[in-house]
Amino acid sequence: MKCDYSAEGPLNLSAQQKIRLGTCAWSFEGWRGNFYPAELPQNRWLEFYSHYFPAVEIDSTFYSPPAESTVRRWVENTPASFRFACKLPREITHGRRLQDCDAELAAFLRGIEPLESKLQVILIQLPPSFAPREGRPVLRHFLEKLPRGFRFAIEFRHSGWHRPQFIRLLEKHRVCWVWADTSDLNERNLAPFEFLPRTADFLYLRLLGDYATKYDRDGGHVHTYGKLLWKREAALESWALKIERHLADTRNVWTFVNNHFEGFSPETCQRLANRLGFDLPLPSAEETASADPGQLDLFRSAQ
Repeated sequence: MKCDYSAEGPLNLSAQQKIRLGTCAWSFEGWRGNFYPAELPQNRWLEFYSHYFPAVEIDSTFYSPPAESTVRRWVENTPASFRFACKLPREITHGRRLQDCDAELAAFLRGIEPLESKLQVILIQLPPSFAPREGRPVLRHFLEKLPRGFRFAIEFRHSGWHRPQFIRLLEKHRVCWVWADTSDLNERNLAPFEFLPRTADFLYLRLLGDYATKYDRDGGHVHTYGKLLWKREAALESWALKIERHLADTRNVWTFVNNHFEGFSPETCQRLANRLGFDLPLPSAEETASADPGQLDLFRSAQ
């Protein structure tokens, strides 16, 4: 059943097409048999994923620039309408902290050129220790050097950036201020209160959740993230209302969900879509239990 959270009823088709829902990365072993067919080879996961979601945020580029052959496979294995967002490498954001990184930035941008029109946004995720006191001139200089041929979004993890002067700085360079929900797990029944400026003609929302749920004290994984573990009903309703409120005066809304938000990001995407008034079907139990990788070929021929 579709949920109506707007005064005019479920979103019309043009409004729906502005919203791109996807997950933060796609390579999770815990999704095998829960989202991916049980015996589907991992090198076909993105291909399968792209027939259910319109976009994905690439996480692997944060750790190292991708090989050209890898980028070309991403392009070839996804439909023409599929879109990517990708993280800027941590060598630039965390290692060099946006300083003396011209060569690294140029190399990264050259490396992702094969994504061409499928690349929509490059995410600049800054560390919590990157504060305005020392980072203000660095950020200003870095933004001035960003090429105009790409769209960028920036995620601040230090509250010191929550000032009008930095909103104006991002507006000047047409860089999107990322809306991120990192609420603690014990606050999951509360609607998030966030600092939510709009600095570009698109919105970029990240439902990240509580990273304390990821590792135990010894660094081992606590969960496998193959099913919903903790529902955030109030948060999803709140974010759906925020998205609807800004749809008319924004170009696109890019929303990416992390497993840590509710435990299983594909289903969280579906739950958010339902609150926005449209369907986002996921693979059936029969598909995910399949031991026949050839089922994907049958699926493709039916599209």
